[in-house]
Amino acid sequence: MPLQEKLDKLKEKFQSSAPKEALDIMQRATEDLKNSEIMEQVKSKGDMAPDFTLPDFQGRLVNLFEQLSKGPVVLGFYRGTW
Repeated sequence: MPLQEKLDKLKEKFQSSAPKEALDIMQRATEDLKNSEIMEQVKSKGDMAPDFTLPDFQGRLVNLFEQLSKGPVVLGFYRGTW
């Protein structure tokens, strides 16, 4: 089964069982994101990323351009603990 079909089935199952209030909140949040035009600022494959320095998972500062000088870089983002 193709991924999109699996995702569509999961969405349908969730929407049929989630409380209406939760679905309404999620719908409003989705519309707010669409209306914010945030997607116009999203980087695409091949775009140049700006240089930045961020802490790694151990709190050590890591600079993008320094890492790129060593080879390709893969970025992973996580929101931390809940």
